[in-house]
Amino acid sequence: MRHPMPELTTMLLDRPRPGVVVLTLNRPDRLNAMTDVMFAELEGAALALDGEDGLRVLVLTGAGRAFCAGYDLADAETLPELGAIGMLDKQEHAAHALVAIRSIRVPVIAAVNGAAAGGGLALALAADIRLASPTAKFIASFVRIGLSAGDLGSSWLLTRLIGPAAAAELCYPAASMDAAWAERTGLVNRVLPADELLAAALDMADAIRANSPGGVQLSKRALQANLEIGSYAAALELENRGQALLTRGSDMPEALDAFRTGRDPIFTGR
Repeated sequence: MRHPMPELTTMLLDRPRPGVVVLTLNRPDRLNAMTDVMFAELEGAALALDGEDGLRVLVLTGAGRAFCAGYDLADAETLPELGAIGMLDKQEHAAHALVAIRSIRVPVIAAVNGAAAGGGLALALAADIRLASPTAKFIASFVRIGLSAGDLGSSWLLTRLIGPAAAAELCYPAASMDAAWAERTGLVNRVLPADELLAAALDMADAIRANSPGGVQLSKRALQANLEIGSYAAALELENRGQALLTRGSDMPEALDAFRTGRDPIFTGR
């Protein structure tokens, strides 16, 4: 099902090269803090982009000096007044946006240019690859305001990325993980100078889009699905099906012919 691209008021969408989309959270005066509108736009943009046949990579970043400061506390004053079901509805609305980002069939690169706090941390975690500037900080301060670090998928993703002990060290004291600490734990793939961050993300996008679109997409599906599969046998079954499907397409024969003839392959994803 195709979804139309919503009108974007809290973010900017740019297409710097074929197949690559940069989505920039654009509330710099509020450190790109999240609102209900932003969650709706994130979900709508993700669903629309996922339906684009030519999409190869999505890059997420923030305008100004922050990646995303989490939920805008200016909008949080009314939260205690909501009933339990009303709060659950609001929480699920936000979660849908993060699920939509993580579920995009192509790789998502987060170029974390500053603070990623609360929901902003969850958004960075939802990406497949995280690159960070030296000023990046990852903050799970939920317990300081009487909430749980189990928010928008953070507790599930964080423990799998850095392990339960490091996740506990970040979440229980409401610590701030700087870029160097994040790189040591594996939370970020690389730390780069601030003025090189977006260029490095686009270089990585170029390296990804040079490969078979179907191969990349089924690789992402296998890597994500096997995080949730509890057995080696089930993982093999999923992998076997993916490889069998890909040999029925045009990209693998094209790659073999290109190798034999000494040329670069031309992938179509069909």
